[in-house]
Amino acid sequence: METIKAGVIGTGFIGPAHIEALRRLGFVEVIAVAERGDDLANAKAKELSIPKGYGDYHDLLADPDVQVVHNCTPNHLHFQVNKEIMAAGKHVVSEKPLAMDSAESRELVKLAKEAGVVNAINFNYRYNPLVQQARAMCAGDDVGRVLAVQGSYLQDWLLEETDWNWRLVPEMSGKSRAVADIGSHLCDIVQFVTGLKIVRVMADLQTIHPTRKKPKKEVATYSGQELRPEDLEDVAIDTEDYGSILVEFDSGAHGVMTVNQCAAGRKNRLFYEIDGAKCALAWDQERPNELWIGRRGQANQVMMKDASLMHAAAQEYAHYPGGHNEAYPDAPKNLFRNVYGFIAGNRPGGDFATFVDGHNEIAICDAVLASNDKKQWVDVDY
Repeated sequence: METIKAGVIGTGFIGPAHIEALRRLGFVEVIAVAERGDDLANAKAKELSIPKGYGDYHDLLADPDVQVVHNCTPNHLHFQVNKEIMAAGKHVVSEKPLAMDSAESRELVKLAKEAGVVNAINFNYRYNPLVQQARAMCAGDDVGRVLAVQGSYLQDWLLEETDWNWRLVPEMSGKSRAVADIGSHLCDIVQFVTGLKIVRVMADLQTIHPTRKKPKKEVATYSGQELRPEDLEDVAIDTEDYGSILVEFDSGAHGVMTVNQCAAGRKNRLFYEIDGAKCALAWDQERPNELWIGRRGQANQVMMKDASLMHAAAQEYAHYPGGHNEAYPDAPKNLFRNVYGFIAGNRPGGDFATFVDGHNEIAICDAVLASNDKKQWVDVDY
């Protein structure tokens, strides 16, 4: 297979995760990264063993060798950078959220169609083997009519008032934080698994720490860096740490979803349960190789990840034998395989999240914010 050459804009926490996953495909070469200034770009390129480092992402977009660009910048840059990637005629893989609001994301969907480029968004959790298995079970006759859905996404990395990250700044992260950051994954995975669409929401959002202690110097995400009291300053916070959302699906089924970035001990617990007329399914991202199947008239079971036991549609997402665990780094690899396989002409497409999916999640988030403000049910305006 001919090698496809990629560039990555942004090398914080998620950029190197993209690079590692791309390298595992075997037919993709990451040839360039872009960062803020030449010194940082060159240092990151050297650290990641990448030939080119650009201190201005426009120079990466002008590189004729780069065919696909991964947008791993902070949220407030996603809209403009995605526009410019497509204007340069490059295929694009964007981090979520796609943009800062649904007006911007709607424009990106339109521009992507006009540009004719392949566009994808990193809803990576879809591509875990047992998430694909759950989807196949819902699509078939295993689960039956979906009666109700419940789910949560819990983390503790912002538990303390001294915890700080750029996501706490609305100008960089957007008007919503927990819902936009992790709630978007929860809404996406529930809709992906069930095949249902969220059409109405009722939201309750809370800021647990109205004031936080901001470091006077930059601290990397998940760095665990120790700071002294004199290194901190008080900053008012008006984005949510916590939210619970009642949802209604297009089938008439209802559900509830909770997000919380101040849940002690929960490192990255994305969880959902689908309650069907024939059985229930539950999956926990922190235990990704187990799918709980609940039944009324017979014993419940825990299905371990094993391709030989999975539905045919899900088998290609499991790359190792049963008992050989697959987890967080493997899901984006599966996504990128689908995207780059389509670009190479070896896959039919339709098996990865696109800008349309990214827009849909922002539309849900906009409805959640409106519902919280109005204290009433709000229809999602896609």
